[in-house]
Amino acid sequence: MKRLLFFLICVFFSKTSYSNVDISINKGIDISTPIGISSFEWVEVNENNNYENISKIISCDLQNSGKFSPIEIYKESNKSIEKQIKNNSINLNKLNINTILTGKISLNYNGEYLISYKLIDLVNYPGKILLSGYRTVHLQSFRKVAHEISNEIFKKLTGIQGVFHTRIAYILYNKNNEYKYKLCISDYDGYNQNIIHQSNMPLMSPSWSPDGKKIAYVTFEKGSSEIKIKDIKTGSIKHISSFPYHNGAPAFSPNGENLAFALSKTGSLNLYVMNLKNGYIKQITHGNSNNTEPSWFPDNNSLAYTSDQSGTPQIYKINISNGKFNRLSWLGSKNQNANVSPDGKFIAMVNSEKKSQHIALFDINMDNAKIITETFLDEAPSISPNNVMIIYTSSYGDSSVIELISTNGRFKTSILKINGQIKFPAWSQKI
Repeated sequence: MKRLLFFLICVFFSKTSYSNVDISINKGIDISTPIGISSFEWVEVNENNNYENISKIISCDLQNSGKFSPIEIYKESNKSIEKQIKNNSINLNKLNINTILTGKISLNYNGEYLISYKLIDLVNYPGKILLSGYRTVHLQSFRKVAHEISNEIFKKLTGIQGVFHTRIAYILYNKNNEYKYKLCISDYDGYNQNIIHQSNMPLMSPSWSPDGKKIAYVTFEKGSSEIKIKDIKTGSIKHISSFPYHNGAPAFSPNGENLAFALSKTGSLNLYVMNLKNGYIKQITHGNSNNTEPSWFPDNNSLAYTSDQSGTPQIYKINISNGKFNRLSWLGSKNQNANVSPDGKFIAMVNSEKKSQHIALFDINMDNAKIITETFLDEAPSISPNNVMIIYTSSYGDSSVIELISTNGRFKTSILKINGQIKFPAWSQKI
């Protein structure tokens, strides 16, 4: 049990870090493409200083993907961007941009705002409208609309589904709060935070159901570890497991039918899979080694996981039907905390070498791993549902932050900072 305890401590409290390495895994744009984003024009109504800046949100979304370099375009007094383009009174050639987004905001008779937008070609067919649309919304929905517009632009220009409307889950810890541990969800960029569960005992390892309606997590509210599933809308909680010793690392299968997790009821840590319809639990790994941190492949029949069977933690892949497994990771001395991309083409993992720990991407088809981080104390990678971005946590003294990095390594930003610790970020997989 001492060996098991040491392994668990290494797994759950390991640290990591990030750099800007050019890694092209996804198809589509291989460079950061400049795109013009003009400030949305207020029509026949005074600009509302309390509104969310739509053009700024769109710029941040597109930049976060690592595939675009947004350039702010300011209109001349009393002239719309479209008129400036038509009259050649704005020199866009110097900016080397192929497309530009323009938009207008007006107030209708119902007191709602009409938001219209156009994506205009500047090179192939100058002036041609590539994309246009409008939304009628209340002021508090400006941020949501901005994310929706970002999704449309991203899909139009890359062919990849945008995920700027998706959510993330994470655990907050602050020893000075009434409830020290909080299970939270928010927009992918950290806005609109909502606490869905709180406790004075540790909470760990949130995992989204594929439909985005439920979250599995680990709780110590009864003194020992248990796995539960919470319905986000109703607040109802379903008990999954509370076996002796450790219950941890829940992970929903992509089809939502099964839940993988780790149990140490036999003395060693092993993987199990529960059928969520009938409650049947099947043991997947066996032996005296410790096996944990399952992450599903898209086939719903294979798991990536961490095992110390070689002497140090490494990433393996196992077929849950026949039990056949093979080692995947060979980079450095330790690799753990695998997160399989939704398309199954690559894995984000924590790589350790001597005193440093970094996030690495393992390309499954190429059988090649590359470190993409070089900052301090990073951990727990989680990949976006369109395979374009990764969130993870970084620690700075007694505080921590959720960072976001594009999988091509071209852009990195902090999306959520608190006074306290942020642990176990998880990106929802529903698009």
